[in-house]
Amino acid sequence: MKALEEKIIDASSLEALEKVRVEVFGKKGILTQEFAKLKDVPPAEKKDFAQNLNTLKEQLQALFDTHYATIKKLEIEQMLESQKIDVSLYSNISNKGSLHPLVETMDKIIDYFVALNFSVEVGPMVEDDFHNFEALNLPKNHPARDMQDTFFFADGKLLRTHTSPVQIHTMKKQQPPIRMIAPGCVFRRDYDITHTPMFNQIEGLVVDQKGVVSFANLKSILTDFLKYMFGDVDVRFRPSFFPFTEPSAEVDISCIFCKGEGCRVCSQTGWLEVLGCGIVDSNVFEAVGYKDVSGYAFGLGIERFAMLLHQIPDLRSLYEGDMRLLEQFR
Repeated sequence: MKALEEKIIDASSLEALEKVRVEVFGKKGILTQEFAKLKDVPPAEKKDFAQNLNTLKEQLQALFDTHYATIKKLEIEQMLESQKIDVSLYSNISNKGSLHPLVETMDKIIDYFVALNFSVEVGPMVEDDFHNFEALNLPKNHPARDMQDTFFFADGKLLRTHTSPVQIHTMKKQQPPIRMIAPGCVFRRDYDITHTPMFNQIEGLVVDQKGVVSFANLKSILTDFLKYMFGDVDVRFRPSFFPFTEPSAEVDISCIFCKGEGCRVCSQTGWLEVLGCGIVDSNVFEAVGYKDVSGYAFGLGIERFAMLLHQIPDLRSLYEGDMRLLEQFR
């Protein structure tokens, strides 16, 4: 008995203890061999012999289980100690993430218009000619189509060149009044320091009964929006041309770099163009079946705003994943 107890207690690892288990409790172990001797024990002694063996087995099993639990706990503690991580080796800064400047800029713009009760609408990136061009007063062979170098598919479908098709989808499925913005990516065949084949836009649309919406409303909301984005800047509206609005205007802000005095960024003019807008052309309303309504629309490029806000000189750098640039926005 004592020798078997010592075998169990002397085992210093789970591997050694397993060998003892096989030696003592296994099919060919010491206890099994002792129980095999029952057949040779005189009948009068068999009962006591068997009881003694069972008592011994129970005692050894209890000792084994206790020692196993002790060694198991010890080995787990040793493993945890060896794998312990010194959190002081790591800087909070290295683990801190941040929004991409494009996402941050888009969120800021969306927040402004949502606060004014504009809904946020989305639509498909693969469009047909009607939604992308014709419904927006750009019939086939219209020269203004050349302003947008388009990616076409063999079946006549195309990658949308602006988010204005979302306005058409929205007007076709609901009646005025409408106050909406349509953020999303668009595609054109351009690639240089101020253009990429894919970029992001937010376009807005307000439609109501005839006479309710005016250019004065448009001017007021865009002026306030640009001051919200860029601070204390001057805002001016210049006559322009867009097929889907009439009258149309391009909107400038006083240069945020030189404060309107003239610099390389603003080409010495003191002004920076930031978005386009206008009163929705009646042909657009006719295409969606609207009557006796008026409305205004506007559109801007997210990348343009992000570049101005963060003074990023090359649009392409926003998509290159250069950590030297992105780490500046923590």
